[in-house]
Amino acid sequence: MHTPKHLPLFLMAAAVGLVTSLVGQRAFGQGIEKAAKKVGNTTASVAVKGTSTITDKTYKGKEGPNGQVVYIDKKDRKFIVDDKGKKVYLKPNQIHDKPKKDK
Repeated sequence: MHTPKHLPLFLMAAAVGLVTSLVGQRAFGQGIEKAAKKVGNTTASVAVKGTSTITDKTYKGKEGPNGQVVYIDKKDRKFIVDDKGKKVYLKPNQIHDKPKKDK
């Protein structure tokens, strides 16, 4: 049986194509993982904020260090909800008055 002259070249091209395809899929998978994590964090944050709005009091006229809404829980602790949906309890010096809006 006679092997074609171009068989090694064909096998090399197929191997390079396969490696390129696998590397591309891995990079694509990492992008999906990052996006899924971001969506999960946003969902958690919105859920905790919604729950806090219903079950806890909102500290009217006050805001957190970066302008966030401040909530007060049943134990009179003040907190904000971060980007990942976690409650971050505040010290009194971290809470300040909201700026008044001029008409």
